[in-house]
Amino acid sequence: MQCTFVEVSVDSDFSIHNLPYGVCSCGPDEPAHVAVAIGDYALDMARLARLGLFEDIGGLDASGVFSKPYLNDFMALGRPVWQAVRHRLQDFLSNDKNAVRVKLSMGDVSVATKLDKVQMHLPAQIGDYTDFYASREHATNVGAMFRGKDNALMPNWTHLPVGYHGRASSIVVSGTPLHRPCGQRRPDASKPPVFGPSVRLDYELEMAFFVGPGNQLGTPLTAEQAEERIFGVVLMNDWSARDIQAWEYVPLGPFLGKSFGTSISPWVVTMDALEPFRVPQPLQSPEPLPYLCDTSGRDGGYDIALQVEIKPADTDQFFTLTRSNLKYMYWTLRQQLVHHAIGGCNMRPGDLCGTGTISGPTQESFGSMLELSWSGQNDICLGDSGIRRKFIEDGDVIRISGLCQGDGFRVGFGQCTGCILPATTKIETV
Repeated sequence: MQCTFVEVSVDSDFSIHNLPYGVCSCGPDEPAHVAVAIGDYALDMARLARLGLFEDIGGLDASGVFSKPYLNDFMALGRPVWQAVRHRLQDFLSNDKNAVRVKLSMGDVSVATKLDKVQMHLPAQIGDYTDFYASREHATNVGAMFRGKDNALMPNWTHLPVGYHGRASSIVVSGTPLHRPCGQRRPDASKPPVFGPSVRLDYELEMAFFVGPGNQLGTPLTAEQAEERIFGVVLMNDWSARDIQAWEYVPLGPFLGKSFGTSISPWVVTMDALEPFRVPQPLQSPEPLPYLCDTSGRDGGYDIALQVEIKPADTDQFFTLTRSNLKYMYWTLRQQLVHHAIGGCNMRPGDLCGTGTISGPTQESFGSMLELSWSGQNDICLGDSGIRRKFIEDGDVIRISGLCQGDGFRVGFGQCTGCILPATTKIETV
C-alpha cells in the first residue's frame, strides 16, 4: 500500500503502515487536537471528522473525540473502533477517489500541516504511571554490581514482572528540558548522608504502553483481554539519579531518584501497526504461573530496534551510546498489564506503563550509563572526540529513537529527546 495524498520517503518513520497518533497545535492561539503523522505531515483528525471521513463508525463521535487535547476518549473506545479508523485513514491516503479526497480537491480546506510547523503535546492525560523492571539482562547487571554475580536476581524476579508506581505529574513530552534533581545521597558509607544535586544522573532506555479500555476495580484481566486493551507504544527515557536512588530505595523503592522527570515521545504507535513485527519472547524458565501464560499462540515480543545518543554540552555532534531492541524484554507488555491488574487494580484509559530499562546481551546494548560505566568504574568514550562520560553532565542532550524495518517501509517512533539543565537552586552540602 502506497500513500498518494502526500509524498512519503522509504526512510520515513511515519509510513502509511504506521499512522501514529499524537496531540498537536498549529500555533500559539490554536487549540490542541488529535493528529496522525504521515511522512513529514500531521493530519488534523478533527477536520477530517468534520469532512465526514469517519461517518458510520459505530460508537465513534469523531468530531468530539478528535477535537480534544488528549487521546483518552479515543483510547477508551477499543480495538474495533481503532481498527475502523485506521482503515478509513489508509483508504483516504491511498485512494484518489476517496470521497473526502474529492471534497478537498474542490475546496481550499487543508487537513495536513508540516511536522516542523506544529507543537507537540503529551498525547494523553496520564492519570497513573507504573514502571516495570522487565529486562533480565538489565536486572542481572544491576544486581551483579550491588549484590554480586551469584545473587544478581532476587528470588521473585523470574516469577513475576517487578514494578513500582511512579509519578505521573512529572512526565513530559520530548524536547522538554529537565533540571538536575537535588536530594540526599551518601557518597561515603562511613559518614552521614549529604544533600545537594545528583552527581550520578543517568538515562534509562525504555518503551511504554498506553492503556485503552480499562477494567472495573476488583476485576482482573486475562492475557487475551490485556492484548485487546493496549492502545499503543511510545519511546521513554525514565531519567534516574543513581546516587539519590541508591540511598533512598531500601526498603520501599525509588522515589526522588525517579520522580523529577520522565520523557516520552509524542507519537503513539498503535499495536496494529506493530503486528507484523511480532517475535517470540525470550524463553521463560521457570514457566510462569497460569495467569501470566497466553495460550493463544501469538508471539509476545516485538522486533523494535532502539538507539540512544548523547550530544555533550558545547558540541553539535551526537554520539551513539546504546543499540538495543525490545525483543530482549523478558516480561512482555501483555504480561506486565495482566500482572498489574491481577490484584484487582483498575486500569484506566491513558494510564502509562513503562517497560523498565531495555538492555541486551552485549555491552553496546546496555540501556543505561550505570551499566556502560559499570557504576562509574569505567569511562565511556564518545567516538574519537576525546570526550568521556561516566554519567550525564549539565547541558548534555540525550536522544532516543526506535524503528521497525519492513520490506521497503518503516514503522518508526520519531525521537524522544531531553536536555539536562543545572539544579534550580545551589544548595551547599552539609
